[in-house]
Amino acid sequence: MLDSLIVPLFVTTDLPPEADLAEFGGLLAGTARTLGFDAFLAGKVFWLDRPIVPRQRPAAGTELRFAAMLGYLAASGSAHTPATVVADVRAAVGAAVQSRYGDVGAPPAVFAIRDRDVRERTPDDALYVDTRDATPDLITATRPYL
Repeated sequence: MLDSLIVPLFVTTDLPPEADLAEFGGLLAGTARTLGFDAFLAGKVFWLDRPIVPRQRPAAGTELRFAAMLGYLAASGSAHTPATVVADVRAAVGAAVQSRYGDVGAPPAVFAIRDRDVRERTPDDALYVDTRDATPDLITATRPYL
């Protein structure tokens, strides 16, 4: 088993109204491949905004939607700290969101949070996402948290 650091994360950003939640989750999970170190990101994505009722639909078609992910990032190696991992993830997620969705008004927020918050605050209907083709040891290290 390789040395790894597991960081519970909260990621949130605005997205265009037509954005697909599963695609957003895949985009986040894929950022682990761009970090400059071996990493695995797993979590659940969900909408944070209120459901749109029919009378709101015309105006809601132009408003940004608020999406989030609660999950875990496993980083290989012993040289990482939670602060540096979060900074690297923040930069990678910001670049990915900008590249895919353009300017959404503010950069995505990425925070290290408590493990307990991930377990307690993830909605039951959230969609699971993870980094495909990650190092098996990092997947194994993260699995007990999921």
